[in-house]
Amino acid sequence: MKKTLPLLITCLLILFGSCDREIEEGPIDLGYDFQPLEVGLFWIYEVDQTIYFGENDAEQSQFFYRDQIRSFYLNAAGEQVFVVGRSKSEDLNAWENVLQYTLIPRSKSLVRSVNNEALVTLVFPPKDGQVWDGEIYSADQPDDFQMEMDLNANTLRVIQEESDDEVTYRDHRFETYERGIGMVEKYDEVLTYCSRNDCLGQQLIDSGFKIQLTLSDYGKN
Repeated sequence: MKKTLPLLITCLLILFGSCDREIEEGPIDLGYDFQPLEVGLFWIYEVDQTIYFGENDAEQSQFFYRDQIRSFYLNAAGEQVFVVGRSKSEDLNAWENVLQYTLIPRSKSLVRSVNNEALVTLVFPPKDGQVWDGEIYSADQPDDFQMEMDLNANTLRVIQEESDDEVTYRDHRFETYERGIGMVEKYDEVLTYCSRNDCLGQQLIDSGFKIQLTLSDYGKN
C-alpha cells in the first residue's frame, strides 16, 4: 500500500498537468477563415484587363466578376466540393454566367479546379515563407507557390510566380487573402517580349495579358 499510493499520486499529477497544458494552449488556429466556404457567400471584383496581340496592339477593358458558392456535394473520396459560379457584368446590373469552378478542402489545403486544372491555392495553417507545390494534383511540372504574411496576420499573399528575364518574358502572378473574407485581390501578368534582333532586350510586348481583380463587395445571399 505504501508503494502504491505514491505511484497513484504521480499518475494524477501527470494527468492534471496534461489537462492544464491543453487548457493553456487552447485549440490550434488553422486559418481556414482566410477562405470561408459556405453556400450563398459571394464576392464581387472590379476587373481591369489588357490583352496584347502584338507590338502596339492591345485591347483594354474594365468590368466586374461575381463569384458565388452555389452548392456543395460529397465526391467519391468523401470530400466536400463547393461549386462556385462566376458571372460577368459591365454595369453591376445585368449578369452573364461565364464560368463554373470548384473549391475542395483537402489535407489541410484548398484545391481550386478550373476547367479541370487543379491548383493548391492555400495551405493550412498559414505560415510566412511557407512553400508548396501548387501543381501537385495536376499533370504539369511542379510549381512552387510561396506564402507571405503581414505582421498582424489579417492578410496573406500567395506568390504563384515571380519570373522576369527582362529579355524574352515576364510572368508575375499572386493572390491576396484577408481573414474572414477570402480572396481580395488577384493579379496575373504574363507577357512575351519581342525577340527579333532589332528589338531584343527592349521589352517590347509581343503577346500576353494583364488582369487584376480587386474586391469591391462581398456578403451572403
